[in-house]
Amino acid sequence: MTRAAQLAGILSAVLLAGCAGDSKPNSVVGELASDRIELSAETAEPIVEILVAEGEAVAKGQLLLRQDSARAQARLAEAEAALGQSEARLDELVRGPRREQISAARASLAGAADELKFRQTDYARVQEIHARELASPDVLDRAKAALDAAEANSRVRRAQLQELLSGTTIEELAQAEQAVKQAEARRNLARVDLERHDTVAPTDGILDSRLFEVGERPAPGQAMLVMLSGTQPYARVYIPEALRVHVGPGTETTVSVDGLEDLLPGKVRWVASEAAFTPYFALTERDRGRLTYEAKIDLDTGGRRLPDGVPVEAELQIGTATR
Repeated sequence: MTRAAQLAGILSAVLLAGCAGDSKPNSVVGELASDRIELSAETAEPIVEILVAEGEAVAKGQLLLRQDSARAQARLAEAEAALGQSEARLDELVRGPRREQISAARASLAGAADELKFRQTDYARVQEIHARELASPDVLDRAKAALDAAEANSRVRRAQLQELLSGTTIEELAQAEQAVKQAEARRNLARVDLERHDTVAPTDGILDSRLFEVGERPAPGQAMLVMLSGTQPYARVYIPEALRVHVGPGTETTVSVDGLEDLLPGKVRWVASEAAFTPYFALTERDRGRLTYEAKIDLDTGGRRLPDGVPVEAELQIGTATR
């Protein structure tokens, strides 16, 4: 609601109260209004389709607008692939090493043992030759280095075989399980991002205005559509200060709508706790009588929706506040 419209409602309430005198002491004025809902963009992607026109009635969950989702779909595909990879790794650890891997490790260990035996024999032979001064120290050093390398390789092959025979550790399984959960969370986040490229109606109502057209690229957080929520506008009226203490949620009313012959039953839903303008403690006793309090009255229209902005006059049935 704009500031100008609010001031106009306040002035109307004051004028009516001044003109009515004692003939309608419980009468207040206002207009039909709906709560405005701004539907904002969550991504900076261009708009590719708008499925509703201004003034069209929409239902809760109805698709209103689409933005380009190619980038979000690619991120979702990447997240699903990462999840599949994590799940496969977990399955592999749960199953444990294959027989083929164990056989290959045993063969590698046997080859390393043969290599070590050969290097031991070779080193012994080089030592004997060196003792006879028939081989240089360099030859002896190279034979010793080859023997050390063979011994290290044999230890590595033995450790690898032992690892396969021992199977998967609890810590490895825990890490793999957490990796799967992390991948699932990223996949779910990518799905949410993809769904947010479609704007749906959060409630029943009327599409009031379209702020962008197809091809435009709104900034994140920028409103794209404005809805008037609810199946029926309520009456926004202004309660004079003299009546405020007698009016609360549940107070029954009869409402006259411009253009309708029949009066509509209504019930006060909400009354503002603060006056519409200057605080009362800054006013004289005479000026305080001009204060007004905004209130909302739910109407029973028999199933039809009345247009917003139509002036109304409500007769408050003081002392009928119920829940």
